[in-house]
Amino acid sequence: MAGAEEMKKYRSPLVSRYASKEMSYNFSDKKKFTTWRKLWIFLAKAEKALGLPITDAQIAEMESHAEDIDFAMAAEEERKLRHDVMAHVHTFAHCCPTAAPIIHLGATSCYVGDNTDLIALRDGFNILLPKLARVIDRLANFAEEYADLPTLGFTHFQPAQLTTVGKRACLWLQDLVMDVRNLERARDDLRFRGVKGTTGTQASFLQLFQGDHDKVVELDKMVTEMAGFKKAYLVTGQTYSRKVDIDCLSRLASLGASVHKVRKFIERHIRHELPFMATENIIMAIVKAGGNRQECHEKIRVLSQEAAAVVKQEGGDNDLLARIQRDPYFAPILGQLDALLDPKTFIGRAPQQVKTFLAEEVRPLLEPYKANMDVKVELVL
Repeated sequence: MAGAEEMKKYRSPLVSRYASKEMSYNFSDKKKFTTWRKLWIFLAKAEKALGLPITDAQIAEMESHAEDIDFAMAAEEERKLRHDVMAHVHTFAHCCPTAAPIIHLGATSCYVGDNTDLIALRDGFNILLPKLARVIDRLANFAEEYADLPTLGFTHFQPAQLTTVGKRACLWLQDLVMDVRNLERARDDLRFRGVKGTTGTQASFLQLFQGDHDKVVELDKMVTEMAGFKKAYLVTGQTYSRKVDIDCLSRLASLGASVHKVRKFIERHIRHELPFMATENIIMAIVKAGGNRQECHEKIRVLSQEAAAVVKQEGGDNDLLARIQRDPYFAPILGQLDALLDPKTFIGRAPQQVKTFLAEEVRPLLEPYKANMDVKVELVL
């Protein structure tokens, strides 16, 4: 339960109602500010390794207090200083008096702010991707199970030929497979902002290392690797480019567009529309029985319009089959009607397409996620 004071503040229903425990923590203040402290520790370690006068004791002191944040003190410091990062520098320094002089050494606010945002984006993708893989795996199993079950297909939002439930599920799967690749690409394209200084020129660090460019480059590389990134952006301003955020959001929006497509009432749609689709089969059967195609076509047209009026104007079931059975003209083929109306005669190669698609496009994509599809994600920086 949130505290009484917390209940007086706006709380987003998007988080409280819909976010998973892992994702909610990923964007929480606790994760944010502990990550700030870890970034200060990474910076101190790298600066020490490159020759700055920082001691093991100072680093050990910082590490021992990485998690115990006094949020009340930080809030009070921010009220006085009007600066969130410096408020947390002071709060960290309060519990690390020995390390106080070297916390945030040479860095700018965006060293912790922007780098933490990039870490949260990366970790967010790592939470989402196994969950999406699990959805794809279950939907693939569904597609495989119902690869042969006929259902109504649509073109331009109008009833068209039959397909199968499995084939339709593969259309949804195809979009989700694209989403996995897009999310992986967005995650893998992320780089660390790194150690760039106030305006991205690294001037403060060049001064710390007395003009040694190689050490500044190595510092950036070392901290980037400690934060779990392979690369840092080579150039930044004070912040990393906000195009990065747009790129991530567009991939997530594309995923959102994919999940709205799952469609219902399979049997009812078939029952309403299948007799209309089967009219050509009925006409051909009458011709084979010695009837006239044009005459049969006209009779079917009239009966179809009558049945369509029942479906579309009265909301009733399609009674075309009953009308055909009552008309003496169709007596020669009444024994064939069940076969002529078998939905599986209208689905083409849909079952075979399902099998091929699952084997070649879906199952290989899921292999990297097999081990942790059903395992709780633990985030460790």
